[in-house]
Amino acid sequence: MKVLYAASEALPFAAFGGLAKAAGSLSHAMRMRLIGCRVVLPLYQDIPDDMRKKLVFLTSFSVPVAWRRQYCGVFRTQHNGVVYYLLDNQYYFRRPGLYGHFDDAERFAFFSRAVLEMLAHIDFEPEIIHFNDWQCALGPVYYSLYYSDLEQYKDIKTVFTIHNIQFQGKYGMEILEDVFGISGESSHVVEFNGVINLMKGGIKAADCVTTLSPTYAKEILEPWHSHGLDGVLKEKSDRLHGILSGIDTDEYNPETDTLIWSNYSLKDMSGKPENKRLLQERLGLPQRPEVPIIAMIPRLIPQKGMELVKSTLEELLQKDVQFILHGSGDWAYESFFREIHTRYRDKMCYISGFIPELARKIYAGADIYLKPSRTEPCGEGQMISCRYGTVPVVRETGGLKDSITDCGGGKGNGFTFREFNSEDMMNAVCRALESYQDKGFWSALMARCMSCDFSWGHSANQYIRLYRSLLRT
Repeated sequence: MKVLYAASEALPFAAFGGLAKAAGSLSHAMRMRLIGCRVVLPLYQDIPDDMRKKLVFLTSFSVPVAWRRQYCGVFRTQHNGVVYYLLDNQYYFRRPGLYGHFDDAERFAFFSRAVLEMLAHIDFEPEIIHFNDWQCALGPVYYSLYYSDLEQYKDIKTVFTIHNIQFQGKYGMEILEDVFGISGESSHVVEFNGVINLMKGGIKAADCVTTLSPTYAKEILEPWHSHGLDGVLKEKSDRLHGILSGIDTDEYNPETDTLIWSNYSLKDMSGKPENKRLLQERLGLPQRPEVPIIAMIPRLIPQKGMELVKSTLEELLQKDVQFILHGSGDWAYESFFREIHTRYRDKMCYISGFIPELARKIYAGADIYLKPSRTEPCGEGQMISCRYGTVPVVRETGGLKDSITDCGGGKGNGFTFREFNSEDMMNAVCRALESYQDKGFWSALMARCMSCDFSWGHSANQYIRLYRSLLRT
């Protein structure tokens, strides 16, 4: 089986969010299962020099962008045994940053069309093209409009993955023909509520649609989660699949992790308390081994449940706990947490920004990881925390529900709560704090967390089954 994975970002070349990790890790897991999976992404200015030096020029061609044609160069390289194609156009991609430019609509229309045009110029003929998020949503649209009847393309199946339905790629109808090259008679494919909605087009045109967890796939069929696209998705519900994403279990491995102070494993946990002590020392917290550390490493935005944390934090800090929060986002949240940090220096530490090395030390040194998201397509923090024996407390939504089960029955790997309110969250946190005092119970719970297999192999196996079922139709 041959698969082309089209994404606007992919590790280790260019990364902004979780899509980059998915592209890099899923393709590698596919390769380990003898699937011919290759990845294509733009050749951004921000690609590191050491990766850029490994690129080999293959060919060039012109790409239709509405009424004009634009140059596209194809470069090839390998990483972890996976072939990557990087598409070059200096006007569109020789700029700082991946997103947020005034002409993102045109940039990614070019990229989506270039992915399809590229197939006529390289020695790879995929059976599946897997497009991701709104930036690549025009891929299935262009395929259905312009390529599906061509001999070289006619047997290809298209998959479209929604990584976060909140970001849909909405633009005014006035650029339909001049930027996207779609005629008025075909406008129904991408038009939604009077505007162009690229994600709607990808959903409608693809042979099947996936998202990052089974629960999220169900949730986005409802108005509260769908950001308006529930009707479109319900029409596709028989071809909508939720596949839980994973994490890189080689990178996130407390036994070999070079970013933490003291390595440890399920068989030898002696390094975990040392990481806790050194974390307290680094952050200026009292070095008390018996006090539970609750940690969060979120983006400070409403989606991540920051209102719940904000409304309960002072109540929580009246208990015998230490609280660590590392992240940035909305100014109002940052200001609030700085103020609380100033008032509770012996119990709370807020570190703005994101420092990968510090984040890893927090995962290793904390006891409890709090993730009370309003919505969560998948989430990786709860999986990483399990890997490091840091027990998660999560809200039952999206991938959080699919990866963490409540330990109330003695078999789960964390603490969960259902309703999005402060009382339910605090009840779950208090249950965790009470359980922490039972060292036998807590040790067994940590062991169950660390025994969880959140590797990308499970995701790859499900995608392979999905691809095969598509090819049989």
